Amino acid sequence: MEHAPPDGRIGLIAGNGQLPLLFARAARARGLEVVAVAHKGETNPALASEVGSLTWVRVGQVNRIQKAFVAAGVKQAAMAGGIGRVKALSEARPDLGAVRIISRLRSFRDDALLRAVAADFESRGITIIAPTDFLGEVLCPEGHLAGPELSPTQAQDVALGREVAALLGQADVGQTVVVHQGHVLALEAVEGTDEAIRRGGKLGGAGAVVVKRCKPQQDLRFDLPAAGPRTLEVMKEVGARVLALEAGRTVLLDAPELFANARAAGITLVGVR
Repeated sequence: MEHAPPDGRIGLIAGNGQLPLLFARAARARGLEVVAVAHKGETNPALASEVGSLTWVRVGQVNRIQKAFVAAGVKQAAMAGGIGRVKALSEARPDLGAVRIISRLRSFRDDALLRAVAADFESRGITIIAPTDFLGEVLCPEGHLAGPELSPTQAQDVALGREVAALLGQADVGQTVVVHQGHVLALEAVEGTDEAIRRGGKLGGAGAVVVKRCKPQQDLRFDLPAAGPRTLEVMKEVGARVLALEAGRTVLLDAPELFANARAAGITLVGVR
């Protein structure tokens, strides 16, 4: 269900990729003023032209984000776009707000950390909502979406990849699994989706199946799986032939281009409920 801020103002905590821009455009189309905070080295600078105001911070500067929102009178905000895990480890500049959150954690896994961040914002009067509350149209539909129909062997690889991805997500490690002819070639960890696909392709050769799905315990406010034309480019590099996404819970970036590119490359794209 879409949230409608009563004061006509929405906050945006922007990470990398296209999702922050899509969110800002969708919010503006609903007549909302977007107050954005962007992360240096991660967020696309083009976001500045899509929002009412933009504050730049470094990863970990929680107090700066909260101060920017409080000063602008923001009561609701969404987190859109990821933060590269390697860069987060090497370039984070945690302030006292981050230290306050970390000191309460028993686990440093992604889900626990993001829920703790949301709780801290809410304790300061800022409710964190799901970006898809404004972007339901970008969620992956169910069924065959582009490219050749799945072969029986590929369908079996999709099923295996989904089973392994559920276990991977349950451990809060990653969302992507690469499979080929019944063999699991790569699991996504700190390196991210693109590098997991490259590693799997190098190990298994052409024909790999790439599966992305939500963690079983996924909080839909944070870190939904996403795929776009960039994902297909990496798959083409290594000769991967199938991309299977979780329907209704995966964000499609530039969907028309994604579908067209999949058809042109002969890559099968499916949404699995």
